[in-house]
Amino acid sequence: MEQRTCRASIVVLLTLLQGFLSCDAVEIQPSMNPAVVGSTVTLSLTPSVSLTSGNWAVDETFILTWLGEQQAVFPGYSGRASVNVTSGALMLRALTVSDSGLYQVQSGHPLLKASVFLTVVEPISNVTLRVNRSDLIEHQASGLISCSVSIGSSLSFRWMNGSSEVTAADRVQFTDGNSSLNIVRVSRYDSGPFRCEAFNPISNGTSDSVNFTVSYGPDNMRLTVNGLNATVFSAGSNLSMLCLAESNPPAQLQWGFRGNLVNATGTMLELFHVIPDQSGPYSCLAFNSRTNMYSNVTTHITISRSERLQANVFLLPLLLLAGFALSLSGHCGYFSL
Repeated sequence: MEQRTCRASIVVLLTLLQGFLSCDAVEIQPSMNPAVVGSTVTLSLTPSVSLTSGNWAVDETFILTWLGEQQAVFPGYSGRASVNVTSGALMLRALTVSDSGLYQVQSGHPLLKASVFLTVVEPISNVTLRVNRSDLIEHQASGLISCSVSIGSSLSFRWMNGSSEVTAADRVQFTDGNSSLNIVRVSRYDSGPFRCEAFNPISNGTSDSVNFTVSYGPDNMRLTVNGLNATVFSAGSNLSMLCLAESNPPAQLQWGFRGNLVNATGTMLELFHVIPDQSGPYSCLAFNSRTNMYSNVTTHITISRSERLQANVFLLPLLLLAGFALSLSGHCGYFSL
């Protein structure tokens, strides 16, 4: 008698184990995942099974239960949820973002339990940028750009500067799930154009571009004369001195000679028919009224006597000597008479 009871218990145990094992083999297959807001999704069991009863729940919240041909839908899902009483497949309509979660089906005939995580996302539209301030001074201010969408969920963000992707660095910081870009102590190379790309598993969108106005300089000044690096010129030459400075807004330029300001402004100083007395240091002084910064560059110009004048100076003693010799020869002839 005891042996029969033991055998019966083993048979029941094996049956239960087979039921649990079959449970592990069954999976839930959504008709789409992620699913789109407003659409309908069907959660089917694979491989297909025949269920006479069971229930569906999401994150511990019951959706519906069924027994034979009868099914009962819980509040919050009335009119949206239904089950195929034969296969146990759940159909959920008019999806919302809040329908995302872990869906679970359980049945006692046969013994079954399976789950799947369903994501419901909203398509992205109207990606926009907001800038805290657009007029910045180099190395003195930080630029903050925020990216937002009017519609969309499960968002990820990517930032572009022109055709290059912006990545985190010492001066580049991302906050609020990468939806905000902060550039610390902006440089002249941080002007943009910046744009934001927002995307989720079903859609994407790109904002219009924005630029920072970064004021900088004046610095990296250069001074050339007649387009050359030469500093020695002949008397009588015409000189065009060009002064350049990296500056935004453009720097105000003032010229100086031998430490004194001259009545000349702008990028060009022109001198005509120069003489040796115009040799000396020429300076270009730059001022940026936005950054309140000054800079200058100086070059020393030497004006040499012209070659014609030097030749005349060299020939003059020879001519005088020749004249004196002729004069002597004349006197000698006179006395010979």
